[in-house]
Amino acid sequence: MKILFLTHSFNSLTQRLLIELTRCGHEISIEFDINDATTEQAVTLYQPELMIAPFLKRAIPETVWRRQPCFVVHPGIVGDRGPSALDWAIMQGRAQWGVTVLQANGEMDAGDIWAAETFPMQWVKKSSLYRHQVVETAVRAVLTAVARFQSGKFKPQPLDYAQPEVRGRLQAPIRQTDRAIDWARDDTVTVLKKIHAADGFPGVLDTFDKETYYLFDACAEDTLRGDQPGAIIAKRNGAICRATLDGAIWIGHLKRKINGEPGLKLGASQILKHHLDEVPEVPFDPFSSDCGETYRDIWFEQKNDVGYLHFAFYNGAMDSHQCERLREVYQAATRRNIRVIVLMGGPDFWSNGIHLNQIEQAASPADESWRNINAMNDLAQAIITTDQQLTMAALQGNAGAGGVFLSLAADQVYARASVILNPHYKSMGNLYGSEYWTYRLPRRVGQTKARALTQNRLPIGAAEARDIGLVDNCFALDPVKFKQKIEQLAQALAHHPNYPALLQKKVDQRRRDEQTKPLAAYRSEELRQMQLNFYGFDPSYHVARYHFVHKIPHAWTPLYLARHRRIRTSS
Repeated sequence: MKILFLTHSFNSLTQRLLIELTRCGHEISIEFDINDATTEQAVTLYQPELMIAPFLKRAIPETVWRRQPCFVVHPGIVGDRGPSALDWAIMQGRAQWGVTVLQANGEMDAGDIWAAETFPMQWVKKSSLYRHQVVETAVRAVLTAVARFQSGKFKPQPLDYAQPEVRGRLQAPIRQTDRAIDWARDDTVTVLKKIHAADGFPGVLDTFDKETYYLFDACAEDTLRGDQPGAIIAKRNGAICRATLDGAIWIGHLKRKINGEPGLKLGASQILKHHLDEVPEVPFDPFSSDCGETYRDIWFEQKNDVGYLHFAFYNGAMDSHQCERLREVYQAATRRNIRVIVLMGGPDFWSNGIHLNQIEQAASPADESWRNINAMNDLAQAIITTDQQLTMAALQGNAGAGGVFLSLAADQVYARASVILNPHYKSMGNLYGSEYWTYRLPRRVGQTKARALTQNRLPIGAAEARDIGLVDNCFALDPVKFKQKIEQLAQALAHHPNYPALLQKKVDQRRRDEQTKPLAAYRSEELRQMQLNFYGFDPSYHVARYHFVHKIPHAWTPLYLARHRRIRTSS
């Protein structure tokens, strides 16, 4: 079928549905929800058989839904209505939640139901819940709804609150007053629940020293305690620890609200640096074997002859200092008595490359861009040149831009079956990219495919990445089962009867590659292009970065997504 997506942005769910429905043989085009006239024009140009709205912030115009079947993907159980579905589900402590696919009509989220699926809630941030449970559940529901629509035999069910199985209700938009933290009365679980329910967007509005901030990225603290609830009692690697009524929590990121407008989301201790002179830095040993619940962004686990290096950076962005710290821990890991190092990334993202927010706020964004990409390259080089261990990259979560190519520095690359990869930089103002991609990518997929991947600007699924050789294999939708499979593979590799020969083969290949063309040459060529991006006359990268970090609304849909507009342009 010809299916048109109408979406606020090309977010993780929209990308996943594009991959899944394309895999099923459907022809997909995408239109960003800019205004009614643009949407009407897209429908006229493409003449879709079905429209799907994976992620909208406003109603579909009546001129469209009356003319064309439109499926709305709502992140709530049957009967749930309103724009704050996940927020309320977390705040209310729901044990189970779901996704409903309904047909748009004149009443928001009240159309006939084509499919509905449920999932058990987990004690995680809203952003994480969305990327995992909601996306997986939505994929199942949408595939079911599309198959039912295509059959022509299914009759959707009207929403009927008289039915006992309809447990959802219309809920008002959640307000900051609903999220407000009372540090003198709220216990740790309540504080975490409020911040979790606002993670990603919009954050919880709070004050410190008469200044207003949005709070994000919270986790519990087992050991540290303070006398005054709300007081900042420690800092660590960008995060701050605040005392609660019965314990303490870490807050990783803040946005300062200036003149009524939020600023950039950055590390909490960075934003509050002028207030933290007396606050102690409490270090975390990444090689600690027993740390309980606490804030950590880099940590190492050793099981027999295998080391697992975790780096869970918020939203997958890696600033210069994080890259440097990760390289130091990695190099320390190579000196341990292990045979295999597994680069685990984080549960939500493996890596998305350089840290655009950090770059944007720097005194010289060009200089910070240069420092950041060189720190990424130093890390990639350390992995590529490892000669005492075999290495694996285990992608639990999505990866984009330089993060994809950083994973290729490892000897073997595995991905969870649901992972989405964006192996390109061009959407960020035609960035050329580095991380030795010109060395590692063609060796995996060939020059022709490498050129297509980096130029097309489109995401690919893990299965497609496996089929072209970008990753070695993919398996297991479930995160726990994925980790178990990775452990089996890593242990088998560490105890392979020909392990010494495998390691020597790797060392010999690296030596031959170095003789053919040194790593330094690849880096120099890539950075020459990056230097033009950062310091040249074309400001595209700086403009694109500004629009991205400040979330400037789209003025049009890029042609690489809007198939219907490419057809019109070419004709």
